[in-house]
Amino acid sequence: MSKILIIDDDLAFLNFLKSYVNERFPKLKVATCVDPLQGLAAISADLDLLLIDLEMPLLDGSKVLKYAIEKGVPKNRTIILSGRDADYLHKRFPMGSCLAVLNKHEIKQKAVLDMIFAALHRKVTA
Repeated sequence: MSKILIIDDDLAFLNFLKSYVNERFPKLKVATCVDPLQGLAAISADLDLLLIDLEMPLLDGSKVLKYAIEKGVPKNRTIILSGRDADYLHKRFPMGSCLAVLNKHEIKQKAVLDMIFAALHRKVTA
């Protein structure tokens, strides 16, 4: 089973994303954390995918990303989610600093997440 961790302080979005993944990709194991400080304890090098909200109280997503990398999570297994526009996100997180930066409110960005979740799901079922 693939291990996915989602850290986001928006509980409604977090619950939606978890139920969406569980419904469409049942072989993926999704853990969630609404508190970024508690999320740090859940980060481990064996994660297959880490999704981090950029704007959170107490600890912003860029600091969580830095911590995850220090814990051994490869950059190419991390996605930054935000309500900010793509230009801002790409300037803040240049290519190579993570797998992707996605605006979590744009429907077209959902297709990117679907491709990533589907690839993980295929890997588990192969």
